[in-house]
Amino acid sequence: MIQPYSVMIADDHPHAHEAITMMLEDEANFKIIAHARNGMEAIELSKLHSPDIILMDIEMPIMNGLEATKRIKEQSPHIKVIMLSVSDNVADLFTAVQYGAQGYLLKNMDPDDWLQYLHSVVEGSSEKTRGIANKLLYQFRENDLQNSSPEKSVTPREKEILLLIAKGITNKQIAEQLFISENTVKNHIKNLLEKLQLENRVQLAAYAIKHYKT
Repeated sequence: MIQPYSVMIADDHPHAHEAITMMLEDEANFKIIAHARNGMEAIELSKLHSPDIILMDIEMPIMNGLEATKRIKEQSPHIKVIMLSVSDNVADLFTAVQYGAQGYLLKNMDPDDWLQYLHSVVEGSSEKTRGIANKLLYQFRENDLQNSSPEKSVTPREKEILLLIAKGITNKQIAEQLFISENTVKNHIKNLLEKLQLENRVQLAAYAIKHYKT
Protein backbone atom coordinates (compact mmCIF):
# COMPACT_ATOMS: atom_id res chain seq x y z
CA MET A 1 0.00 0.00 0.00
CA ILE A 2 1.33 3.44 -0.95
CA GLN A 3 2.06 5.69 2.02
CA PRO A 4 -0.26 8.73 1.96
CA TYR A 5 1.22 12.21 1.72
CA SER A 6 1.19 13.98 5.07
CA VAL A 7 -0.53 17.38 5.14
CA MET A 8 -0.45 20.25 7.61
CA ILE A 9 -3.13 22.95 7.47
CA ALA A 10 -2.07 26.44 8.55
CA ASP A 11 -5.15 28.67 8.80
CA ASP A 12 -6.63 30.69 11.64
CA HIS A 13 -10.22 30.28 10.44
CA PRO A 14 -12.01 27.24 12.02
CA HIS A 15 -14.38 26.96 9.07
CA ALA A 16 -11.45 26.74 6.66
CA HIS A 17 -9.89 23.95 8.74
CA GLU A 18 -13.18 22.10 8.76
CA ALA A 19 -13.77 22.51 5.03
CA ILE A 20 -10.27 21.36 4.07
CA THR A 21 -10.44 18.44 6.50
CA MET A 22 -13.77 17.29 5.04
CA MET A 23 -12.38 17.55 1.53
CA LEU A 24 -9.27 15.49 2.27
CA GLU A 25 -10.60 12.93 4.74
CA ASP A 26 -11.94 10.66 1.98
CA GLU A 27 -8.75 10.96 -0.08
CA ALA A 28 -6.54 7.93 0.55
CA ASN A 29 -3.48 9.73 -0.85
CA PHE A 30 -3.52 12.49 1.77
CA LYS A 31 -3.44 12.39 5.57
CA ILE A 32 -3.78 15.49 7.75
CA ILE A 33 -1.23 15.29 10.57
CA ALA A 34 -1.23 18.80 12.05
CA HIS A 35 -3.15 22.07 12.30
CA ALA A 36 -1.57 25.49 12.86
CA ARG A 37 -3.45 28.67 13.74
CA ASN A 38 -0.74 31.20 12.86
CA GLY A 39 2.60 31.48 11.12
CA MET A 40 4.69 30.84 14.23
CA GLU A 41 2.78 27.64 14.98
CA ALA A 42 3.26 26.57 11.38
CA ILE A 43 7.04 26.93 11.71
CA GLU A 44 7.17 24.98 14.99
CA LEU A 45 4.83 22.21 13.80
CA SER A 46 6.73 21.87 10.53
CA LYS A 47 9.88 21.15 12.54
CA LEU A 48 8.02 18.64 14.72
CA HIS A 49 6.08 16.75 12.03
CA SER A 50 7.97 17.47 8.78
CA PRO A 51 4.85 17.17 6.59
CA ASP A 52 5.05 16.53 2.86
CA ILE A 53 2.69 19.43 2.14
CA ILE A 54 1.64 22.57 4.02
CA LEU A 55 -1.57 24.33 3.00
CA MET A 56 -0.68 27.85 4.14
CA ASP A 57 -3.18 30.68 4.50
CA ILE A 58 -1.66 34.06 3.60
CA GLU A 59 -3.47 36.16 6.22
CA MET A 60 -2.86 34.90 9.77
CA PRO A 61 -2.20 36.56 13.16
CA ILE A 62 1.19 36.78 14.93
CA MET A 63 3.01 35.91 11.69
CA ASN A 64 1.47 35.82 8.24
CA GLY A 65 1.76 32.93 5.81
CA LEU A 66 4.26 34.68 3.56
CA GLU A 67 6.90 35.11 6.26
CA ALA A 68 6.19 31.64 7.66
CA THR A 69 6.68 30.14 4.20
CA LYS A 70 10.01 31.91 3.79
CA ARG A 71 11.31 30.58 7.12
CA ILE A 72 9.99 27.06 6.61
CA LYS A 73 11.55 26.78 3.14
CA GLU A 74 14.87 28.01 4.53
CA GLN A 75 14.94 25.31 7.20
CA SER A 76 13.12 22.54 5.32
CA PRO A 77 13.29 23.09 1.53
CA HIS A 78 11.84 19.62 0.86
CA ILE A 79 8.45 20.59 2.31
CA LYS A 80 6.01 21.65 -0.39
CA VAL A 81 4.05 24.78 0.53
CA ILE A 82 0.82 25.70 -1.24
CA MET A 83 -0.61 29.10 -0.42
CA LEU A 84 -4.31 29.61 0.30
CA SER A 85 -6.08 32.88 -0.36
CA VAL A 86 -9.62 34.24 -0.52
CA SER A 87 -8.59 36.76 -3.19
CA ASP A 88 -6.52 36.68 -6.35
CA ASN A 89 -3.99 39.27 -5.17
CA VAL A 90 -1.13 38.61 -7.56
CA ALA A 91 1.33 40.70 -5.55
CA ASP A 92 0.93 38.45 -2.49
CA LEU A 93 0.99 35.28 -4.54
CA PHE A 94 4.07 36.33 -6.46
CA THR A 95 5.83 37.12 -3.18
CA ALA A 96 4.86 33.64 -1.97
CA VAL A 97 6.46 31.88 -4.93
CA GLN A 98 9.56 34.05 -4.54
CA TYR A 99 9.76 32.78 -0.97
CA GLY A 100 9.64 29.19 -2.23
CA ALA A 101 5.96 28.21 -2.33
CA GLN A 102 5.21 25.52 -4.91
CA GLY A 103 1.86 27.00 -5.87
CA TYR A 104 -1.35 28.62 -4.76
CA LEU A 105 -5.04 27.85 -4.44
CA LEU A 106 -8.03 30.13 -4.11
CA LYS A 107 -10.37 29.09 -1.31
CA ASN A 108 -13.42 29.53 -3.52
CA MET A 109 -12.18 27.14 -6.20
CA ASP A 110 -14.03 23.92 -6.93
CA PRO A 111 -12.98 21.05 -4.60
CA ASP A 112 -12.19 18.86 -7.61
CA ASP A 113 -9.72 21.49 -8.81
CA TRP A 114 -8.15 21.57 -5.35
CA LEU A 115 -7.61 17.83 -5.33
CA GLN A 116 -6.28 17.78 -8.89
CA TYR A 117 -3.81 20.51 -8.03
CA LEU A 118 -2.60 18.77 -4.86
CA HIS A 119 -2.03 15.59 -6.84
CA SER A 120 -0.19 17.53 -9.55
CA VAL A 121 2.18 19.08 -7.00
CA VAL A 122 3.13 15.84 -5.26
CA GLU A 123 3.21 13.77 -8.44
CA GLY A 124 4.92 16.36 -10.61
CA SER A 125 2.16 16.19 -13.24
CA SER A 126 2.73 19.16 -15.57
CA GLU A 127 -0.52 18.48 -17.43
CA LYS A 128 -2.69 18.81 -14.33
CA THR A 129 -0.66 21.74 -13.02
CA ARG A 130 -1.04 23.57 -16.32
CA GLY A 131 -4.80 23.09 -16.31
CA ILE A 132 -5.24 24.49 -12.83
CA ALA A 133 -2.76 27.29 -13.51
CA ASN A 134 -4.81 28.33 -16.52
CA LYS A 135 -7.94 28.61 -14.36
CA LEU A 136 -6.09 30.71 -11.80
CA LEU A 137 -4.45 32.91 -14.40
CA TYR A 138 -7.83 33.55 -16.01
CA GLN A 139 -9.11 34.86 -12.69
CA PHE A 140 -5.98 36.97 -12.19
CA ARG A 141 -6.49 38.63 -15.58
CA GLU A 142 -9.82 39.98 -14.34
CA ASN A 143 -7.99 42.25 -11.88
CA ASP A 144 -6.67 45.70 -12.76
CA LEU A 145 -2.98 44.89 -12.29
CA GLN A 146 -0.20 47.41 -12.50
CA ASN A 147 2.40 46.40 -15.02
CA SER A 148 5.71 46.90 -13.23
CA SER A 149 9.09 46.21 -14.78
CA PRO A 150 10.95 42.98 -13.89
CA GLU A 151 13.58 43.37 -11.22
CA LYS A 152 16.06 41.25 -13.13
CA SER A 153 17.19 41.37 -16.73
CA VAL A 154 15.02 39.24 -19.02
CA THR A 155 15.94 39.03 -22.69
CA PRO A 156 13.32 39.59 -25.42
CA ARG A 157 13.39 35.87 -26.26
CA GLU A 158 12.95 34.93 -22.61
CA LYS A 159 10.02 37.33 -22.37
CA GLU A 160 8.41 35.60 -25.36
CA ILE A 161 8.81 32.24 -23.64
CA LEU A 162 7.45 33.58 -20.33
CA LEU A 163 4.33 34.87 -22.06
CA LEU A 164 3.77 31.54 -23.78
CA ILE A 165 4.25 29.65 -20.51
CA ALA A 166 1.58 31.92 -18.98
CA LYS A 167 -0.79 30.68 -21.69
CA GLY A 168 -0.21 27.12 -20.50
CA ILE A 169 1.27 25.66 -23.69
CA THR A 170 3.87 22.88 -23.83
CA ASN A 171 7.58 23.13 -24.60
CA LYS A 172 6.97 21.47 -27.96
CA GLN A 173 4.30 24.03 -28.86
CA ILE A 174 6.58 26.88 -27.78
CA ALA A 175 9.36 25.48 -29.96
CA GLU A 176 7.07 25.24 -32.97
CA GLN A 177 5.70 28.74 -32.50
CA LEU A 178 9.14 30.34 -32.10
CA PHE A 179 10.85 28.13 -34.73
CA ILE A 180 13.45 26.83 -32.29
CA SER A 181 14.25 23.37 -30.96
CA GLU A 182 12.55 21.92 -27.89
CA ASN A 183 15.97 21.60 -26.22
CA THR A 184 16.51 25.32 -26.74
CA VAL A 185 13.18 26.01 -25.05
CA LYS A 186 14.19 23.81 -22.10
CA ASN A 187 17.49 25.68 -21.81
CA HIS A 188 15.71 29.04 -21.81
CA ILE A 189 13.33 27.81 -19.09
CA LYS A 190 16.25 26.52 -17.02
CA ASN A 191 17.99 29.89 -17.36
CA LEU A 192 14.81 31.74 -16.41
CA LEU A 193 14.29 29.62 -13.30
CA GLU A 194 17.87 30.33 -12.20
CA LYS A 195 17.79 34.02 -13.13
CA LEU A 196 14.47 34.70 -11.42
CA GLN A 197 15.13 32.28 -8.53
CA LEU A 198 11.92 30.37 -9.20
CA GLU A 199 11.23 26.64 -9.07
CA ASN A 200 8.66 25.62 -11.66
CA ARG A 201 6.42 26.60 -14.58
CA VAL A 202 3.56 27.77 -12.35
CA GLN A 203 5.90 30.27 -10.72
CA LEU A 204 7.16 31.43 -14.12
CA ALA A 205 3.56 31.94 -15.22
CA ALA A 206 2.87 34.01 -12.08
CA TYR A 207 5.96 36.09 -12.84
CA ALA A 208 4.75 36.73 -16.39
CA ILE A 209 1.31 37.81 -15.13
CA LYS A 210 2.93 40.09 -12.56
CA HIS A 211 5.32 41.85 -14.94
CA TYR A 212 3.80 41.70 -18.41
CA LYS A 213 0.43 42.10 -20.06
CA THR A 214 -0.68 38.64 -21.22
